[in-house]
Formats: sequence, structure tokens, C-alpha cells
Amino acid sequence: MTEPDACEVAHGTVAVDPAVRTLVAVFASPVSRYLLKFAKDLGYHVALFEPDAARATDGPDGIEADTTLPPLDASADVVVTDHHRPELGEVLKAALDGNPRWIGVLGNPRHPGPHVTALRGLGVAEADIARVHRPVGLNIGSRTPPEIAIATLAGLLADRNDRPGGFDF
Repeated sequence: MTEPDACEVAHGTVAVDPAVRTLVAVFASPVSRYLLKFAKDLGYHVALFEPDAARATDGPDGIEADTTLPPLDASADVVVTDHHRPELGEVLKAALDGNPRWIGVLGNPRHPGPHVTALRGLGVAEADIARVHRPVGLNIGSRTPPEIAIATLAGLLADRNDRPGGFDF
């Protein structure tokens, strides 16, 4: 099968491959709301994983939060949207066990990632810890939830398309 012409895809005359990727946002948050909304518009299959049922009400319209981690495989990208949650280590360990294509944790790159200590405390191998990306997305100076979602998705799209991202062509 040949790859469709980029112009045909952009003009909507050829459908994008429906099996492109699945984006799993972990933890209901303002960022996950925008992340999933924009990802769905980009053709991703989307899922919201919120282990705390009391917090599972903050998903975008049409996307129900699941209190169990969905099955993950090589087509899944996982983005953890809150690095302050006490269940961070357990959630990441479970995600790593599912062997998704990509895992990232949002957070300020000037601060050490709390996921490293959490995963080490659970006995996760250093090679698996190294599979968790932080920071994520393109460095566009994003601060608001929609900006963070756009930067994150732009980074995932660049990675999916085997491009460096940014303006270095």
C-alpha cells in the first residue's frame, strides 16, 4: 500500500489511516482536557485514565474517564499530565509494563522529575525509567493548559513523523 499524497490528506480527499495512534492522557486535569480534545481532532484514538473515581469528572466532552489503565501496545502514546499525584510511580510502572510506544510526564525541565525517585522506589529498572520522557513537547514557552497541550501534541507529531520538531529543517 502506498502512502497517500500529503496534499490529498490535507484537503480531506483521502482519509488518514484510522489506526494511527492512541493517546492516553493520565489524570484528569485542565491540560488533559485540551490534550484529548486536540488529539481527537488530529485523528488519534483517545482515552483518559483517572485512577481516582472522585476526580474522573474533568474529561472533555464525549470522552469518559476510565479508572483502569486501558491496554497499551506499540500504537499507544501515554502522557502523564500531573507529576504531583501520589500514585505517579504506580501508574508509570503499569504503563511501562504495557509497553507503549512512548511515555512522557509533563513538568518544568528546570526541576528534577519526581517520577525517577518514584519508579526507583518501586524497583523499576533504570532502562525502563529512561523510557519515560521529561520534559515533553516542543519548547515554545507554553504556560497555559491549551498551550501545553499544543506543545505536547506538536512534539508527538514530530516524533511520529520522524522529524526533529522546531524550526530546524
